[in-house]
Amino acid sequence: MRNYRDAWLNGLQACASAFQFLTRIPVNIQLNYTDDLFRRSTVYYPVVGLVIGVLVAAAGWMLGLVLPAAPASVLVLGIWVALTGALHLDGLMDTADGLLSHRPREKMLEIMKDSRVGAMGVVAGVLLLMMKFSLLLSLVSEETGGFLAFLVVAPIWSRWFVVWAIAGWPYAREGTGLGSLFTSVTRSEARNATIWAFAASVIVFMAMRFPWWEAITYTAGLIFAAGLIGYVLARGMTRKLGGLTGDTYGALIELLECALLLGAVAAASW
Repeated sequence: MRNYRDAWLNGLQACASAFQFLTRIPVNIQLNYTDDLFRRSTVYYPVVGLVIGVLVAAAGWMLGLVLPAAPASVLVLGIWVALTGALHLDGLMDTADGLLSHRPREKMLEIMKDSRVGAMGVVAGVLLLMMKFSLLLSLVSEETGGFLAFLVVAPIWSRWFVVWAIAGWPYAREGTGLGSLFTSVTRSEARNATIWAFAASVIVFMAMRFPWWEAITYTAGLIFAAGLIGYVLARGMTRKLGGLTGDTYGALIELLECALLLGAVAAASW
């Protein structure tokens, strides 16, 4: 009995750590942060994505009832950014500054570490927010309201892939930066994260009244799409940087969310 209680408490702490690290959702639990806790917390990244997706989709649905689609989408986008404290967006901008500078590897990493945002970072951030706005505009409209389910699951699968990216590619910096806390993450954590992501995704689709076979089919498609797109992005970043960093993890989350939502909007238009 004590072993089960300890396992439950350890899981609760790891889940709370994931929320505290990836979001601004208040989780008032005092934690002793260690490498082991950070490692175990990655298992629950899809759960964080689920909660973010539910909150964003709920905001989109409610605001869509009282406001036209355009202002509702702006407000939903603001809520989305606020939930993560722009953590991943900052990573995307830093990554764009570094990778698009066309400098040697060491200089790229130095640019990404700089807290100041350059022209490429601003452009990347603006383009991403514009894309998310346009996708939200489509998803919260009356014609495609049923596709709000994809707004819930996109954050799940973007964070799922990041766990595989952490486990599958080396860390580009030598013992520095927030990303270095996750160097002990293995494929075991990634496999456990897959279980959470798969279960959450199927439940979301079935809750949105998709038949169970469609829920499984869509989930399988999301695994394939997120895995393929994420692999191409992560491999390209690794070729230039010699590995991945905390900034690139954030960039992967933002880019994968956009890519998956774009696929959903394309499916809706068909």
